[in-house]
Amino acid sequence: MNTLRHDDASAATFRDALVDTLLANKMITSPLVERAFRTVPRHLFVVEGTPLEVTYNVDNSVAIKRDPDGVVISSTSAAYIQARMIEQAALGPGMSVLEIGSGGFNAALLAEIVGPQGRVVSVDIDAEVTDRARDLLKQTGYSDRVDVVLADAENPLLGLDEPFDAILVTVGAWDLAPAWLEHLSAGGTIVVPLRMNGITRVIGFRRERDHLVSTSSEVAGFVAMQGEGARDERVFLLPDRNGHHVKLRFEGEVPDAVNLLDGVLATERTEAWSGVTIKHGVSFADLHLWLAVSLPGFCKLAVDEGTDLAAERKGWFPFGMVHGDSFAYLAVRPIPEGGEAEFGARAYGAHGEAAAAAMVNQIQAWNRQARAVEPTFTYWPNGADRPEFGKDTAVMVKTHGVATISWSPAADATR
Repeated sequence: MNTLRHDDASAATFRDALVDTLLANKMITSPLVERAFRTVPRHLFVVEGTPLEVTYNVDNSVAIKRDPDGVVISSTSAAYIQARMIEQAALGPGMSVLEIGSGGFNAALLAEIVGPQGRVVSVDIDAEVTDRARDLLKQTGYSDRVDVVLADAENPLLGLDEPFDAILVTVGAWDLAPAWLEHLSAGGTIVVPLRMNGITRVIGFRRERDHLVSTSSEVAGFVAMQGEGARDERVFLLPDRNGHHVKLRFEGEVPDAVNLLDGVLATERTEAWSGVTIKHGVSFADLHLWLAVSLPGFCKLAVDEGTDLAAERKGWFPFGMVHGDSFAYLAVRPIPEGGEAEFGARAYGAHGEAAAAAMVNQIQAWNRQARAVEPTFTYWPNGADRPEFGKDTAVMVKTHGVATISWSPAADATR
């Protein structure tokens, strides 16, 4: 229990200010969700000693537990994405909801929304997390409205025979477990942070016969799934001349000849520019997704201090691709006198020009085909009657099914 007991008036002031911000930014759109956020005391669920200004900041997640290396493995999510996910689930009084990934606070919000006639079950794989959640829910008056279950939700949950109207997955999932669909009612909604080649979208899916169709999506990052549903990245280190490293992180297929990159950082760097620009402060998160599903050899980058890339952080983004014996990464440069920046690629390797050109081609394709439209997502479980996918649909093969991402070809005419 968080024993840092701020006076009620002070906590309520911060809480109301948070909700006002969520409403103003249209992150909360329904009175039920607004009431829940004004009612549940978030500061009593976060780690002891967390300042109110951090607890009630719209963008702050708060770590609950870390592994021995200091990596966060459980957290209270940022308020904005908790609000958006609950809105995506379209919950109402009397509904039943399954939460996968416990912490206590989100379950209390759900209990407020579905009311005394509703049903909330919260599941987590970590006994320390579930014990903490039970304790906090009891001390805040929600223990009789939320059932907390210790289990790996990758498997069917024993004793839960009635299907749920909605499922909220609050951890990053590489795939959708068949057990989740078994627990979901016909026509039910599942909201899941789905990882697609290292890029996450929080997708609201509605069940339609034998598959799922997206109704909404949000940009956010989440702690990765543990247990049987975990999917680890593979990391390859590229040393520079000073013994520092650029790390290439692959969630999907790893290029067969990644060893050809040995010594690549000692080659002359090349670059190419796309002519595609963006105003400062405007999100281009869908470009990340486009590159993740369109570029063979896509990876994410991390760099050691001391590398050339570390010294140039404002000029690039951590998304790249391996192209034979070369690799390229997403770059940006300012446009003089315009308040805009231009996208491009920088590359290393004997065929760096080709690698940079391949990335630039996809930046331009995104600008023509996808920039003006929201992508739609579909999930086809194994055994579903899948259609033939068209050229405007990206297909990502998972363990238990196939996820597809589609952009409307009508966007091409606007660019």
